[in-house]
Amino acid sequence: MKVGIFVGTQIPELGGGYTFESQVLEALLKLSPSSYHQFTLYTFTQTIPKHISSPYIQVISLPSAFKKRTLKERLLSKMSEVSSAIARLDRTQNQFYLEVGEKFILDSLTKNGIDITLSLSPSCPTMELPYITIVWDLQHQIQPYFPEVSLAGEWEEREKKYTTMLKRASYILTGTQTGKAEIEKFYQVPAARIKVLPLPTPLFTLNSLPSNDEEILKKYNIPDNYLFYPAQFWPHKNHVNLLLAVKLLRDKYNLNFPVVFVGSDKGNQPYIKQKVIELDLSQQVHFLGFVPQEHLVALYRKAFALTFMTFFGPDNLPPIEAFALSCPVVASNVSGAEEQLGDTALLVAPTNTEQIALAIKSIWDDNNLRQTLIQRGLIRATQWTTEDYVKGIFSILDEFEAIRHCWSSTLPMF
Repeated sequence: MKVGIFVGTQIPELGGGYTFESQVLEALLKLSPSSYHQFTLYTFTQTIPKHISSPYIQVISLPSAFKKRTLKERLLSKMSEVSSAIARLDRTQNQFYLEVGEKFILDSLTKNGIDITLSLSPSCPTMELPYITIVWDLQHQIQPYFPEVSLAGEWEEREKKYTTMLKRASYILTGTQTGKAEIEKFYQVPAARIKVLPLPTPLFTLNSLPSNDEEILKKYNIPDNYLFYPAQFWPHKNHVNLLLAVKLLRDKYNLNFPVVFVGSDKGNQPYIKQKVIELDLSQQVHFLGFVPQEHLVALYRKAFALTFMTFFGPDNLPPIEAFALSCPVVASNVSGAEEQLGDTALLVAPTNTEQIALAIKSIWDDNNLRQTLIQRGLIRATQWTTEDYVKGIFSILDEFEAIRHCWSSTLPMF
C-alpha cells in the first residue's frame, strides 16, 4: 500500500509529543526499506527538516505545495469540491463542505495514490481516506476539572475532535489495555479497531554515552542527590504535591532533597514559583526551563530519582526514559501505571504527600532497593524500542491491506 504519514511541526519545546513523534519517525526512516509498503511524509512546515529526509521516502511540504498550485489546479480543485458537494446532498440531505486546507490535503493524497494515512499525534487532517490515528489520553472525559482540558472551549473542542475522529478511524493506536478500554467506553469503538502498541523507549536514551555529565550539572549549579521532574508547567503535572512531599521530608525526616524542574511554562509556572516561596523551599528548588536533549540525558543519569507525579495517564514517556538512563522512578499510580510500569517503579497516590515522601525516603534508606529498581528499569527499557513500535505499525498495515485492495486508490463517487 501507499501510506501517507503526517509529520508535526517538530518543535522540541513541545515536550513528550515531540520526543515520541521524532523518535518513531527516525526508526521508520531506518526500517522503511524492510517493508513492502511505500511511504510518503507530509509536513506542515515550509521547509523540510533535514533529519526526516531519506532516499527511500518522498517528503512533501504541504504549505509549499499549496503555494505552488497552478491556476488550472485551483480551478479543478474548486470544481471537484462543488461536484462532491452536489453528489452528497441527495445522500445526506446536508450541505457538504470541506475547508480549503483540508480539501487541498485530500487532493494531494489522492494525486499521489495514497491508500491510508497515519498520524503520530492525536489528529487527522482529512478523514475522507482510511486513516490510523493515535490516542495518548482522554483526560477531558476522566478529569474535566483541570483547566487545560476544560477552559476556553477546550473541552468542547477535544470532544468534537475525538467523537468524529475515533469513530471513523480505520485503526486507533494506544499504549495500554487501559487506554483501549477507555476508548471503547467513551466512544464505542469496536475493540478490533483499537491496537495496543506500548510507548517505546526513545532511541536517544538507549544510544547515549556518558560524556560531560558533570560539566552540564555545573552549568546549572545543581547539587548532588536531586529529585528530577521533567514536565511542562500544566496544573495536571502536580508539581505542588511533590513540593509538599519535599517539605515533609525536610521538616519531619531531616532529608533536604534538591528538586530540579525542567520544561516550558504552560501558564502555571508563576503559581508554582509562588508556592516554592510559601513553602520556604527556594534554596532547594531549581527551575531550568526547556533544556536540550543532551542536557536532559545528563540530568536523568545523575539524578537520585525521577519523581513523576502527573495526574494524567495511562501513557507517560518520562519513566521509560528514566529506566534507560539508570534513574530509579517514583511515579503516580494513575490508571494504567501498573500496566505500563509494573514493578520497575514505586507507585504512589499523586494526592498523598506522605506516601510520596515515604517512597522517596525508602530509596534513600535502602540502596539495595534503589539498585534493584535501576536494574529492573534497564531490562524494561530494552524490551520494547521504537524499532519494535514501527514493526508493530508495519504489521497493522499488512493486516489492513487485505481490506484496502478491494477498491481503487482514486476516490470513487458513491
